[in-house]
Amino acid sequence: MSKTMKGDKSRVRFTVPGMGSDHCAGIVKTSLKRLKGMGDVRTNIAAHRVEAHYDPEVLDLEEMKTAIEKAGYDVAQVSTLDNDDYGQDVAIEEAYLSQAAKRLWIAGIPTTLIMLVMVPHMFWQPIPGYLAIIAVLAFPVVFLFGGAATHKSSWRSLTNRTFNMDVLISLGSVPPYLIGLVGFFYTMTSFIEMAATIMTFHLLGRYLEAKAKGRASQAIRKLVTMGAKTARVERDGKESEVPVKELKPGDIMAIRPGDKIPTDGEVVDGESHLDESIATGESVPVYKSKGDTVIGATINKEGRLRVKVTKVGGDTFLSQVIKLVEQAQGSRVPIQEFADRMTGRFVPIVLLVALVSFIVWLLAADTLRPVLEWGAGFLPWVDPDASNLVLAILSAVAVLVIACPCALGLATPTALMVGSGIGAERGILIRSGEAIQTFKDIQVMVLDKTGTITRGQPKLTEVVTAKGVTEQELLHWAAAVENASEHPIARAIVEGAVERNVSSAEVTDFRSTGARGVSGWVDGAFVLIGNRRLLDEENVGALKDFDSELDKLEGLGRTAVLVAVDGSARGIVAVADTIKQESLAAIRGMHELGLHVVMITGDNERAARAVANEVGIDEVQAGVLPAGKVDAVRKLQEKYGNYVAMVGDGINDAPALKQANVGIAIGAGADVAIEAADVTLVRGELTGVVDAMHLSRATFGKILQNLLWASAYNVAAIPIAAVGLLHPMIGVVAMTASSLSVIGNSLLLKRQFSSPKRKKPRT
Repeated sequence: MSKTMKGDKSRVRFTVPGMGSDHCAGIVKTSLKRLKGMGDVRTNIAAHRVEAHYDPEVLDLEEMKTAIEKAGYDVAQVSTLDNDDYGQDVAIEEAYLSQAAKRLWIAGIPTTLIMLVMVPHMFWQPIPGYLAIIAVLAFPVVFLFGGAATHKSSWRSLTNRTFNMDVLISLGSVPPYLIGLVGFFYTMTSFIEMAATIMTFHLLGRYLEAKAKGRASQAIRKLVTMGAKTARVERDGKESEVPVKELKPGDIMAIRPGDKIPTDGEVVDGESHLDESIATGESVPVYKSKGDTVIGATINKEGRLRVKVTKVGGDTFLSQVIKLVEQAQGSRVPIQEFADRMTGRFVPIVLLVALVSFIVWLLAADTLRPVLEWGAGFLPWVDPDASNLVLAILSAVAVLVIACPCALGLATPTALMVGSGIGAERGILIRSGEAIQTFKDIQVMVLDKTGTITRGQPKLTEVVTAKGVTEQELLHWAAAVENASEHPIARAIVEGAVERNVSSAEVTDFRSTGARGVSGWVDGAFVLIGNRRLLDEENVGALKDFDSELDKLEGLGRTAVLVAVDGSARGIVAVADTIKQESLAAIRGMHELGLHVVMITGDNERAARAVANEVGIDEVQAGVLPAGKVDAVRKLQEKYGNYVAMVGDGINDAPALKQANVGIAIGAGADVAIEAADVTLVRGELTGVVDAMHLSRATFGKILQNLLWASAYNVAAIPIAAVGLLHPMIGVVAMTASSLSVIGNSLLLKRQFSSPKRKKPRT
């Protein structure tokens, strides 16, 4: 391994398939943090990944890999954080699921045979050599192909002083099997059936959890498999098919109808409609032509395109989305600290409770028998007449297997997995679990105006004419002169005239007076366009006829210019940055959520008020410079508390997005704004803010439900097991059911958000 300067922190990623809950992740993290030279360690349960910073002068990869293995977990892959290895991770996860299924079959068949032998032996006719038969059948289940991996993990964990979940299963299966062998020498109850059943149900639980978590994290799987595998590239005048990984920026790709776009690029020739639903969640195909950008994994619907590669590998949009979703799924929610504190000390406490339970039943069973006699009335597995030793073993083993806190460890990550996956499918990328918890309490929503509420592009809105002048005539004069200018207002007037099918004309002797106006000769007439002050200075007549209309338009926030022909005012053309179609519905939705909506903009007060009145903004702060937006957000936080979110799309919004408690970036905006934000709306529509808030509230609601269920389950189950009312085999079934119920409850989020036109979910 190469050496670097002392103190330099290198980064590495381990894929650990068996790291299935927060408790497991905590053990892996603790084991790594013990190593000298180890820096920050982050775990991602959804992706089964561990990311670590380390000092290569002090520590090497093999030592870290060994530390994880000593904690009881196998390492399937070691890679750098820069590698785009999502496909390999999916293959590892599928291999892990296949291995779990194989172990389940190997354990399940002998255990089923044991049950088939046990039932007639217990209820009808004793079978000769019964104990020897079940001991032989159970041995591979408990010790070999079925339980070997569990015991190996337990031993590593115990020698590493970390106590993982497998320790409880090993103690719940190995001692009962060994005690059952005593039946060859003394007549006593057999526990071998129980040992085999516990191990089999444990393996069943592991398999079902792996399968269910695969469903919960299928957003990542779907994104990974969406990408094209090959691309047609033009090289040396010929088209050749190459793997996508071999593409380089600048390559020209040939995209046929029905093809997936192999990677991000820019159209250099052709036109077509692209299905961008993978990126934006929008099902309507988007028109693309020369100069437009395209996203990898989107689908070309009908035309042939030539696309220049602009981004490859980990820099592509799809890779960035995968990273953001993984980041969200692997992040921590503040409320999770409660679960972490519980699970961190849980296994040692359970071992102590099991030991105390064993001793109490062994020495003072007669004192507790009235409880068993009461329970026997409605619980068929309770036997008040069993010996003290049998009752002691049953209660201790039941405590061990029922207390496994897997459900508690799965409560938060599974809800985050499903919630962030739903968001990704809808074009809502939530960067962290902390943002989900904070988002639900937001009271104030701050909106930038230009590019967020409005389109950020001036558009011709009104045309006012003098008597005897038609709209077509006025626009004919105005567009002819403005066509020689590159000013945004000029372009808006020209485009507006084209939309209204106004005939074009040539301008001669064009002149510009800067920001005040323009002039030129059109069809032999002198046309002057500009503000009232310019036309006053040029002694234009009939200006007073338009004063009231001019004031009215400017009051609406329009930029209005006067048009004069041969020294007489002939009309007004007005342009404005138009409201996005969805802004009205989005702000209405924010009000329904109980939010106070504030618009902060650098525009003048009158223009800002006009927009605010049109869409229903509660509070306006106009004339705010980019540097002042941070102070404006800070003052709102002082007034309303730490419950302020902000939506923005430009570079100048990035500092304010960071200052806000939740920063929301419009995905069509600047990369730096997206990087600064906690939530990114890929589709670029403000209605996504409302959807994101519904999603965050629903996701956090699922986290709370999961934590409450898992906590209540463990708190209630352990005392019941300790007093002898819970058979170990029932306990292991309940333990598995508890974990699956948490995963299933999280998956219900999908049903809640299954329809794009869903009603507002309950939270």
